Amino acid sequence: MIKEACVETFEEAVVAEKRGANRIELCSDLANDGLTPSVELLQKACAILKIPVMVMIRPRAGNFVYSEQEIAQMKLEIDEAKKAGAAGVVLGLLNQENQIDMHSTTILAEYAQPLPVTFHKAIDVMENPVEGAKRLNIIPGITRILTSGGKPTALEGQEILQKMIEVTRGKITILVAGKVLDSNIKEIQKLTGANEFHGRRIVGELDSRNEQ
Repeated sequence: MIKEACVETFEEAVVAEKRGANRIELCSDLANDGLTPSVELLQKACAILKIPVMVMIRPRAGNFVYSEQEIAQMKLEIDEAKKAGAAGVVLGLLNQENQIDMHSTTILAEYAQPLPVTFHKAIDVMENPVEGAKRLNIIPGITRILTSGGKPTALEGQEILQKMIEVTRGKITILVAGKVLDSNIKEIQKLTGANEFHGRRIVGELDSRNEQ
């Protein structure tokens, strides 16, 4: 079982590692579902943490439909992740119809090489996340999909998550999110059959003040 802790500060990352997280997703502004972290935070986390650091590449809050200028910005952010020694990047692009933006996603996944790419919860905006997973299956470089099965929680999305695991088996790992806690992760694993999990409180509350 792989536990990926979602953090927005260096202190939270350190606590997550200490508590047994296997991997970090590093973001800023989690109040807006996570944006690209600062270069300073990125460099510090990658230099000091011993566990892999996945870096959010999301230049602004709001929808997941990006202009050419924003895609150029995302390339620069991927460059910074590479320079810092990140283990991979996390991104997600949709078109105006809330379908996978195949063209831009392919471009960025190729640009990110050799770093693996996680397609994030933008997929949960889709009417049919299972269809989205099938589409992502054919894009080289996409190694994970972060999803709650299109529902607010993994428990509510369990049936969709099972289907997503079926259609991506052997190619893409379904990284299960959606109120995954240290207290319910074993139940979610049993219900979905997934092996990788993501959450803000996946190893408990990340308050460094409690670690003194």
